[in-house]
Amino acid sequence: MTGGAFENEAQVVAALQESTRGTLGERMGIVITSASRERVVGTMPVEGNTQPYGLLHGGASCVLAESLASLGAALHGWPDRIAMGVDINATHHRGVRSGIVTGTATPLHQGRTVATWAVTIVDEEGRLVCSARLTCALRES
Repeated sequence: MTGGAFENEAQVVAALQESTRGTLGERMGIVITSASRERVVGTMPVEGNTQPYGLLHGGASCVLAESLASLGAALHGWPDRIAMGVDINATHHRGVRSGIVTGTATPLHQGRTVATWAVTIVDEEGRLVCSARLTCALRES
């Protein structure tokens, strides 16, 4: 995907979502509900993304966080740069057994070669489930 093929952010988001067909994010049920250079929001079902104790798997939270923050970094870098995750960390605050979790990613730093985003994941009652941070390298497309 090169920057010259798109006229606006909405087209970039649509192309990125289309490119996720058959990927881990699609298999996990991640749905992007809004996306811009300043904020990306998405949801993921708990069912099917649990560990043996029946709780939301911490790795699933990381996949949601990276999916949202990577999209935000890609929008920031567009049209000249692509985003590649280089570091993620997450703190799991609360177990969730059912329902939908919602992640919200916001930028902490949006530079020319590096973008860092904070992600909060909450349950259906708005309680914090996970907080994460993703750093992406921005490379020429």
